[in-house]
Amino acid sequence: MGTDTYDDGGVYRLSDDLALVQTVDFFTPIVDDPYDYGQIAAANALSDVYAMGGTPRTALALVCWPPSGLEPEILGAILAGGAEKALEAGCPIIGGHSIQDEELKYGLAVTGTVHPARILTNAGTRPGDVLVLTKPLGTGVLTTALKHGAIAAAELAPAVRAMKTLNGPAAREALRCGVRSATDVTGFGLAGHAVQLADASGVTLEIEAASLPLLPSALRLAEAGHIPGGGESNRAFYAPRVEVRSSPPEALLRIFFDPQTSGGLLLAVPGGRTDELLGRLDEEGVAARVIGAAVARRAPSVVLI
Repeated sequence: MGTDTYDDGGVYRLSDDLALVQTVDFFTPIVDDPYDYGQIAAANALSDVYAMGGTPRTALALVCWPPSGLEPEILGAILAGGAEKALEAGCPIIGGHSIQDEELKYGLAVTGTVHPARILTNAGTRPGDVLVLTKPLGTGVLTTALKHGAIAAAELAPAVRAMKTLNGPAAREALRCGVRSATDVTGFGLAGHAVQLADASGVTLEIEAASLPLLPSALRLAEAGHIPGGGESNRAFYAPRVEVRSSPPEALLRIFFDPQTSGGLLLAVPGGRTDELLGRLDEEGVAARVIGAAVARRAPSVVLI
């Protein structure tokens, strides 16, 4: 599996029952605490393997570090946060690479394994599948508000907890319930990743605006204009493939296109197993929500109802 289906990781078959999943992700700080930043960046990178139905096995750390102006203890905290999160995933960081860069960046290149017959892919959604989202939306809005000085760390805390949460339990339970199609909601926002899943699968996704789970304060901050540049880019690119039938508030539309960091999984669940999956996710502490369904293909790719 390569780039044709917009999937979250590349997959390379080693044998009839074993394939490698490979991905890489790194970014600039989005929170003030370096330890939290390390954990979030690691969880975000690991998420791509989970979104493919894989198990993370090893990781390599990537660091871009300014030659002056930051204390080395900050780097230590970032690396410690990333190492702890990788350890939680059972995925040791076995090496890495660093370069000098004027702007700090950190992340991981992750190698996982998956059975070739059990890959979660963007291309596996079928009409009648129910759409389940496993994390609330709004991380881009909240972290942008933090940069603007509009919120304090306490108000950001629910977003930090969500971003540090691994998607491993959600992926495992999805596989147990027969899910074959998934993606994680990250930089392209829910709208963009939904378009990619719909296009790869040859279906249309109907998403209920009123059912979208939101982080506390996300709607208020979006109304106040704390919109990341990536959200505006997402909207400009993906809006032509999204039909808005309902009349949601403008702030909710902004969150629909909001780029997420370490967001949840968007799962296409066979209709008869939705309740089973939701029950299993609840037992794992995953506050998942049904947000729509897949229907037979028609233009556009995604309909917000």
